[in-house]
Amino acid sequence: MTLRKGERATISIQEHMAIDVCPGPIKPIKQISDYFPRFPRGLPAAASRPAAPPSRPPLSPAEPPRDEDEDVDRLFGAYGASGPAEQPAPRPAEEEAADAEGYESDDCTTLGTLDFSLLYDQENNALHCTINKAKGLKPMDHNGLADPYVKLHLLPGASKANKLRTKTLRNTLNPTWNETLTYYGITDEDMIRKTLRISVCDEDKFRHNEFIGETRIPLKKLKPNQTRTFSICLEKQLPIDKTEDKSLEERGRILISLKYSSQKQGLLVGIIRCAHLAAMDANGYSDPYVKTYLKPDEDKKSKHKTAVKKKTLNPEFNEEFCYEIKHGDLAKKTLEVTVWDYDIGKSNDFIGGVVLGINAKGERLKHWFDCLKNKDKKIERWHTLTNELPGAILSD
Repeated sequence: MTLRKGERATISIQEHMAIDVCPGPIKPIKQISDYFPRFPRGLPAAASRPAAPPSRPPLSPAEPPRDEDEDVDRLFGAYGASGPAEQPAPRPAEEEAADAEGYESDDCTTLGTLDFSLLYDQENNALHCTINKAKGLKPMDHNGLADPYVKLHLLPGASKANKLRTKTLRNTLNPTWNETLTYYGITDEDMIRKTLRISVCDEDKFRHNEFIGETRIPLKKLKPNQTRTFSICLEKQLPIDKTEDKSLEERGRILISLKYSSQKQGLLVGIIRCAHLAAMDANGYSDPYVKTYLKPDEDKKSKHKTAVKKKTLNPEFNEEFCYEIKHGDLAKKTLEVTVWDYDIGKSNDFIGGVVLGINAKGERLKHWFDCLKNKDKKIERWHTLTNELPGAILSD
């Protein structure tokens, strides 16, 4: 365009807008998710983003430079408001921490919640786990539903020996079980060092069952003989510590009752049940039975044996044997109880045993002493099985 002498150059509105709006190369528009960042677990919610370079110089010396994020924030704040947007006040640290926990609760929306209650019956050495209901479970099947059930494990030492499970409910994301599962043989020591793992799974007839979510409750949180209710968001599967102390590994436990009967003039030994037995067979179970001896046994007639319980690690026997003996002679005797795994065509496997008598120690001695002291009174106690039994014949 040629200009005559004395004329001023004019700029069209299109050129003016282009110069004002596009002073440099065009930058890509940020996604809305950039303004709502999701941090990985463990990072604080207030993790800072790197500041973007200022898009233009400050309008006045009193106005600080603004980055692109602040410009967008001001635009959102100014929408529907006449005055300039106010800067949000800094939040206290407690609120920031609450946000960090809130991110973990995001699993609630994807995995669901579980309502249950726990009761430690200290007198009977039992842990009662009542599974009430779940809400908003993650759909696992093609029809947008699931076939959920709940299974329990005690850690450390998760195995088939201490696994319990509820029934399966079909085609629901909001199941109601109202089912109580009980662990027997739980001691005060267990309540201090063990953790209850509660998992929700989806049963599949044609494939492996699928994991939905889990939660873990340290048993030390429970108070004896007081029911505690929980409503907890399910979490993703957590790894199980494989380096747990092997010295804590047990062969199982047995519930024995002792009673000296004045009427029968003998010692009544009750084999009630076993719990958390070691698995001896390839299928992960055992076929347990129990033998008892009252020693010294010069006539070789003191042996008693229970029935065999097939494919179980938590057998219930409820059998009672009578040893005819004078009360005064019991102080010289020792009761040996052994648990075996029955095998067809080969030697039976020794699972564990326990010795009660005047030369025993701890709870085993106390049980024997209480029996001698209280005639005609049945006394039940749980005892831990050991893999070595002095004086026992480790073959059947």
